[in-house]
Order: sequence, then C-alpha cells, then structure tokens
Amino acid sequence: MTFDRQQLETFAVLIETRHFARAADALNVTRGAVSQRMIALEEAFGTPLLVRDGMMPTPAGETLLSHIQALKLLEADTLQRIKPGGKQRARIAIAVNADSLATWFEPVACAIAREYFELELIVDDQDYTLSVLTRGEAMGCVSTASIAPTGFVAEPVGAMEYECVAIPEFARSHFAEGVTLHHMLGAPAVLFNRKDGLHDVFLERLLGFPVSGYATHFFPSPIALLTAIRAGVGYGLVPLMQVQPLIDAGDLISLAPQHRIAVDLYWHHWKAAPPNARQISELIMCQARQALPQLPPGSVDNKSGGSGRN
Repeated sequence: MTFDRQQLETFAVLIETRHFARAADALNVTRGAVSQRMIALEEAFGTPLLVRDGMMPTPAGETLLSHIQALKLLEADTLQRIKPGGKQRARIAIAVNADSLATWFEPVACAIAREYFELELIVDDQDYTLSVLTRGEAMGCVSTASIAPTGFVAEPVGAMEYECVAIPEFARSHFAEGVTLHHMLGAPAVLFNRKDGLHDVFLERLLGFPVSGYATHFFPSPIALLTAIRAGVGYGLVPLMQVQPLIDAGDLISLAPQHRIAVDLYWHHWKAAPPNARQISELIMCQARQALPQLPPGSVDNKSGGSGRN
C-alpha cells in the first residue's frame, strides 16, 4: 500500500492535540475532514489506530507514529544535505525526568534547540517516560528501564545520585538523637509529588523495613523542592549535583551520608535512526557520561518499583 501523507499528518496532529476540533484548526480544515482522513487511514491499514476515548494511539497507532517521526527526521536530514544552512527545522520531542532536566540534561537540550531542531521536552517521572516513547510521541527518552521496547535501544548513561539533606537548624530540631524511625515519622519530608517513591526506598534501605505514614509536603519542581528544604519546611532527597556545593558551604547537611540513593538511567532511542537522530543520541550520551557517575554494572538496584522522581 502507499502511505497517504495527508492522512499521516492528520493522525500525528490528532495525537498531538488530543482533539478533533483542535486538530482541524491546526490543519486549517474542517472537523469532518479530519474524521474522514482518520477513517480512510484506518481502513487502509485494516485496523484501529486511534482510541477515540482519550485520543490515544492503539498499539498499531504507536508503530505508525514512530514511522511518522522517523520520516520527518529523515526528510529534515535530506533537506539539510541538499541545502545546508536552511532555516526550516524539524520538530522533535524527547521525554525526560525533571531532575535530569534541572541538572545534566539542560545543557544538551539547549544545544539541540539552538543548533539542530525545534525541541519539545515532555517531562514525566523517570519510571514513566518510556510509555511516552512507546506511544510514538517522542524520538527518545531518559528512563530507569534497562530493557528497551521492540525497535529501540537502551544505552546506560550513568547514575543519578540523591543525598538526603536538611538545613542545620532543622536537623538539630528533629534529628538531634539520630535518624531513627521515631524521628523520621515526626519530621516532615519534602517530596516531588505523589508519584515520587524515592523517599520510600531511602527509608527502607536506611531502617531495614518499609515505612509509611510519615508527614509529607509536595513541591513539584526540582528548584521548588530544594528551596523548601532550604527554607526549613522539611528534609528530603535532592540530586547530589545540586546540593554538593550547599553541603560544602555548610548551608545543608547530609542526614545519612552512608545511605546515598543512586538510580541508573538509560537513554532509549530508535534502533534504526536517521543520521540527524543518531547525532542527537551521541550528544546526549556524551553529556551524560561526562556529568553522571559511571557506576559498575549491577551496583544500583532499579527494581524497587516506584523509585522514580519526576
């Protein structure tokens, strides 16, 4: 069969906008035209591509979205080879967790946006970014998953290390007698959001058994979380890359320096990628391996379940 480019573009815009009317506006056509194109596309493939309730791709739709993304990048690479220095650039999406974006990923993201593509960053928990990739919504993702979906490669980029910290006044007030279960239950913890299971992992490794029922505050951005800890709101886990200068300056103290949490991260990308997509993967891998600790294989346990942090 021959792929209809108009129908493919309509499908991609529908997934992006999650709405028939918004897709029609973006494509400058009627809502009926969008519906007709989707029906024709699904009839051509002989299978549903879109779940109308929620506007999500089916498994077949996910495969088709990956094809559409790869096709756009291949076209952009071809145009660049024919007309170097052209102003028109393709758009790509990358799924990344907020802690990575706030630390090691930010410089490479800026380089990609400045030099290569129109860039969309989809921020989600590092245990959930893989679903963004498999749905065909991104060309790559940073994830804790070591096994790649079919058609993708998972390359280890290093470990994100987290230190449990508090300001000295908070530590003296709540942990003068040590970081015991009694004191942990009485001191408020600062977490990213309700998906954030990293603190549970920390307490279980520190105390030797699962802990629940502790007081929590939620500050859903890396900067806000660190600011809350520095304001004495509570104690919490922060990427070592962010807090090491503050620890060195005495502004924060480590509550359990022997129980640092390390989370292995992987860069997932297409196995067969256009040259420009491979170049992006090389940039990301280079930046990550310069910035993140490269711990021995198997030294980090990523099987705790829900251990991710946005």
